[in-house]
Amino acid sequence: MLGSLQRHWPEYLIEAAGLGAFMLSAGMFASLLEHPASPLRMAAPDPLLRRFLMGLGMGATAVAIIYSPLGQRSGAHINPAFTLTFWRLSKIETWDAVFYVVAQVVGGLAGMGLAAAVLGGVLAHPNVNFVVTQPGSAGTWVALLAEAVIAFLLMITVLVMANQPRLNRYTGLAVGLLLVVYITFEAPLSGMSLNPARSLASAVPAWLWTGLWVYFVAPVLGMMGAVEVYRRWPRTRRVLCAKLHHDNHQRCIFRCEYPIARSR
Repeated sequence: MLGSLQRHWPEYLIEAAGLGAFMLSAGMFASLLEHPASPLRMAAPDPLLRRFLMGLGMGATAVAIIYSPLGQRSGAHINPAFTLTFWRLSKIETWDAVFYVVAQVVGGLAGMGLAAAVLGGVLAHPNVNFVVTQPGSAGTWVALLAEAVIAFLLMITVLVMANQPRLNRYTGLAVGLLLVVYITFEAPLSGMSLNPARSLASAVPAWLWTGLWVYFVAPVLGMMGAVEVYRRWPRTRRVLCAKLHHDNHQRCIFRCEYPIARSR
């Protein structure tokens, strides 16, 4: 444990900062698009259009984090479900996985706290409500299924693209595009989380726990299911690494088989 912490603490801090930045971005975009006093909200009365704009904002945020020098170094998981999935694939050491998850939870909470400090009552307005994720009108079980399906599709996309050196550099773009689609069309079913730490970061300041368990269970189930399908896929490739983007020369702390991996 101490050895992992001493060697890899920069990556842990990067994971915390990455999800913190994602939550700050989510708070700002949601305030601009949903607060009734926002000019952008008044200019875009159609909920579908606002969700599309929110998707563009969050997809761009994810892409920026993944391709940033810091994201290239940590692998830009910023999601406990991603980390646990790669741990299940034996690409990340147990203590690194533990510290990644802790860092992601702390970073998400800190990012939403910073958003609350910057935006004040705007973020707490019922139309924004700390960007909390809740099951939609179709109910909890529909939300659970929807979250599991989108998590499955996201992880299978990552596994297929990230494990082909010719495609790896585009994995982050695919993730960003999927976020745009998910937020635009799936959000009415579950709020579109994919991320236990992201949902927790919103639930704590909102003090709203409705269906929170869905966002702890469904993303992990969906991504683990993608692992089982990928392993049984005819002519499947081995899993090279736990980074979303590896076409760079940043240090890699994972059990890496990528051709240009640097020492841990």
